[in-house]
Amino acid sequence: MFETFEVVPAVDMQDGQVVQLVGGERGTGRRYGDPVEAAERWVDAGAETLHLVDLDGAFEGERVNASAVEAVLDAVEVDIQLGGGIRTADDAVGLLDRGVDRVILGTAAVETPEIVGEISAAHPGSVMVSLDAKGGEVVVAGWTEGTGLDPAEAAARYEAEGAGAILFTDVDVEGQLEGVRTDPVERVVDAVDIPVVASGGVATLDDVRALRGAGAAAVVVGTALYEGRFTLAEAQGI
Repeated sequence: MFETFEVVPAVDMQDGQVVQLVGGERGTGRRYGDPVEAAERWVDAGAETLHLVDLDGAFEGERVNASAVEAVLDAVEVDIQLGGGIRTADDAVGLLDRGVDRVILGTAAVETPEIVGEISAAHPGSVMVSLDAKGGEVVVAGWTEGTGLDPAEAAARYEAEGAGAILFTDVDVEGQLEGVRTDPVERVVDAVDIPVVASGGVATLDDVRALRGAGAAAVVVGTALYEGRFTLAEAQGI
């Protein structure tokens, strides 16, 4: 997993369409069309991994855009990491059996930490725990509920539970195209030995460089790619 630094395009889905939210707030998103078309576009541009999120699922607590996810899985042959609305081990294992490479657990991991080990027993290294930070604490339920957890401490805990990777999203800068903050990323990277994937705030190629310099194994990029701030090839060349 992420043997070399990767730039991972985001395909976030709401109501069957690609959407990029600002600061994780519902109703702030700009739409970018059909998920399959977006996925194929990024794969044709050289993506080795795609980051799929069922935004409706994250808010509602159950998978809502399952048909769109299935269509993407049928259309492309790259690594897929999927999150949003995955709340049980059976759901996760079913997706992994279907061909998803990594499941992203946020709310489920916070509420039931042992789920990480349960899934990992069936599919070692397949669980990416999502630690979304807002105001310095981990938030869940579509970034709407605080947990009081420190991201770095939580990352170490989930590594011990068997997580194969950590997805760290800086919600305070997510989707705003105003740049990244490296300090929170470095804290999480220093807390674990598993890969940390950074997300949130990327606006320029310098932001990608900064996150790589902070120790991230990969960076998820959404709005900046869809808005043409730079190309995937340019980002991959860093």
